[in-house]
Amino acid sequence: MYFVNRLIFAIPLLLLISALAFALVHLAPGGPFDRERSPASPEIERNIRAKYHLDEPVWKQYLRYLGDLAHGDFGVSLKYRNQTVNDIIAQGLPVSLTLGGLAFCFAMAVGLPVGFITAARRGRWEDLAGSFFAILLVCIPAFVVAPVLILIFSIKLQWLPVALWETPCHMILPPIALGLFFAGKIARIFREGMLGAAQSEFVTAARAKGLAEHTLLLRHAVRIGILPVVSYAGPMLADLLTGSFVIESIFQIPGIGVFLVNSSLNRDYTVVVGLSLLYAMLLIGMNLMVDFAYTMLDPRVKYE
Repeated sequence: MYFVNRLIFAIPLLLLISALAFALVHLAPGGPFDRERSPASPEIERNIRAKYHLDEPVWKQYLRYLGDLAHGDFGVSLKYRNQTVNDIIAQGLPVSLTLGGLAFCFAMAVGLPVGFITAARRGRWEDLAGSFFAILLVCIPAFVVAPVLILIFSIKLQWLPVALWETPCHMILPPIALGLFFAGKIARIFREGMLGAAQSEFVTAARAKGLAEHTLLLRHAVRIGILPVVSYAGPMLADLLTGSFVIESIFQIPGIGVFLVNSSLNRDYTVVVGLSLLYAMLLIGMNLMVDFAYTMLDPRVKYE
């Protein structure tokens, strides 16, 4: 019942997000056809605005947009010729999903072992080295990591291609560049979760029974210590799945992040609102998955 209520509550939440996005993008100075104003006559400009209903009040435009949205139509792009927002999502979303999914797997594959080792070897050189490595990953932004990876592996060693998104070899550097920051965050979160779980009462009782420390961590502390990682993984996955404009721009990847930023700069109202709604739906869906994962990992968690 809890999850059904969450799904029902998501409907007005998405309506509110769409209204805010629609209002904010219309409040921004400029319009989608400002760059085309100089060569166009006032009559042509009026006809263009009438074609896309931009001459109507904003509230009327929004109601018209909701009517199309009810039929699964996100509208027509104002800047990309002969393309709808649905076409743009169909074109860019699979690329961003692949990039985000690979970056998520890489972040988990690096962050979880580092977090476990630093927690298991607390206060020793492994803890210091692993913690320093995790902090380093968090502090170095992706727009610095990506060119360094290109310089080393593409230009110097010539092992991997510089850019584009065509073959499996093209799908190695971008996920690494995107996932390194999140790997550091996961390592830090998992370490703190493991240390907290190791001090809990049931782990202390198991330790008093004479169980080895590694057995305590693997059998008991991991299930509790990973819960903060699960909480962080939901929004992180939604963020990764919508793509990263920085990584997509550096590696020339035709993902959805490029469309979102370019449409914001060009005042392409329908694309901005449509992609914002897509991100909101992914975020809500990921949070629901997190809540469900909580109930599977910790039977003590109950949702009423």
